[in-house]
Amino acid sequence: MVATNYNTATSNATIAATAADGSATVVYTCPNNHDVTVDLILLSNNNSGAKKINIQWYDLSATTYYHILKAHSIAANSTYNVLDSSLLHLHAGDKLVLYAETTNTIEATISVKEYFSPNK
Repeated sequence: MVATNYNTATSNATIAATAADGSATVVYTCPNNHDVTVDLILLSNNNSGAKKINIQWYDLSATTYYHILKAHSIAANSTYNVLDSSLLHLHAGDKLVLYAETTNTIEATISVKEYFSPNK
């Protein structure tokens, strides 16, 4: 990335979808003319039982969904930091989408740095 100035953004969603790809819940979309570094993907299970969650990255340039996390079980009433100390990079039009085994039991919080790239 060439840009050194960035804005921060945080997105939060309750995951309502139980199916993948275009049917999954969109939690974040990289804006036009931007590159993004994803700093945090925090998942919270607000249910009394363990629940499975899936995260996909939609790559606009390839028009393809890729799994980042697949059928990961989160213990009852707990959280899971997906990236730990790693980072994820997205480009204009890329998306992070999530789906779970049960609707409305997992909340996702995503925090990013958005770098403006006027030539994109």
